[in-house]
Amino acid sequence: MADDAYKPRASHDPVAEARYERRAFVVMMALFLVAPMVVYPVFVMKALCFALFACAFNLLIGFGGLLSFGHAMFLGAAGYVSAHAAKEWGLPPEIAILAGTAASTVLGVLTGLLAIRRQGIYFAMITLALAQLVFFLAVQAPFTHGEDGIQAVPRGKALGLFDLSSPYVMYYFVLATFTAGFLLIYRIIHSPFGQVLKAIRENEPRAISLGYRTERYKLAAFVLSAGLAGLAGATKAIVFQLASLTDVHWSMSGEVVLMTLVGGLGTIFGPVVGAFAIITMENYLAELGSWFTITQGAIFVVCVLAFRRGIMGELEAWLRRRRIG
Repeated sequence: MADDAYKPRASHDPVAEARYERRAFVVMMALFLVAPMVVYPVFVMKALCFALFACAFNLLIGFGGLLSFGHAMFLGAAGYVSAHAAKEWGLPPEIAILAGTAASTVLGVLTGLLAIRRQGIYFAMITLALAQLVFFLAVQAPFTHGEDGIQAVPRGKALGLFDLSSPYVMYYFVLATFTAGFLLIYRIIHSPFGQVLKAIRENEPRAISLGYRTERYKLAAFVLSAGLAGLAGATKAIVFQLASLTDVHWSMSGEVVLMTLVGGLGTIFGPVVGAFAIITMENYLAELGSWFTITQGAIFVVCVLAFRRGIMGELEAWLRRRRIG
């Protein structure tokens, strides 16, 4: 990013940072475990799906330095494949979700091979163009049913034991999926692969001079991000029993950018906070009708001015200052 305010800050104390992350994860999971007893479960399930989507996107931009304007194609494509597999092929939900995730991963390989050859705004525009191609394919393809989408997708039984027609069973299934995806992203970020990604983000020419084949690392990050975004989309299709054009539309790519920036670019928990903030905003401001977009834009401007590192970025910076002080 051009503005240094949006660059992720390096940790000054790895031990303290790891301790903070463990505590934050415990608090987050405790909140999610009791959430359906306090909040409408479907609302939290939607937020969890988008939180995983935002975390996948953050892996690419926050740690790889690659801004994609077309990430909705992975969310939407996986949703269509998952819904079709569950409804038409009669596959159990976990297999349908895996099918959708696999489809988005393959799509990530194909699009990544084309897009990764360029950098900066050129990379962003190529991903946007490819996403629009996927959108028009979704409009025209027979199995997607055009503007009607794939409706009445059966939830079925997970592992043949857990009836997902129950909101609470469905909720904890989604929570387990989100947790698995989140922990995988966490492991990627803290692995040697993740450290190389950060090095490429900070100074790609220097990483090349050290002998790293940066294009391969960026392609791997792109494919991993695509697959995890697909996991979110496939799960969302089962939750809402619907796959529609909304999830593959270009505006969804913009929305995930918004979630990541509001929560905190390059932070572990920022995308989760950002996703919940945006979904909550959409839920409570929907009654404004056409004024919703204007209101959302105004709130976003205020957040950017007041929290230049994002909500979690500012919180983490404050905690670091307290430790140093």
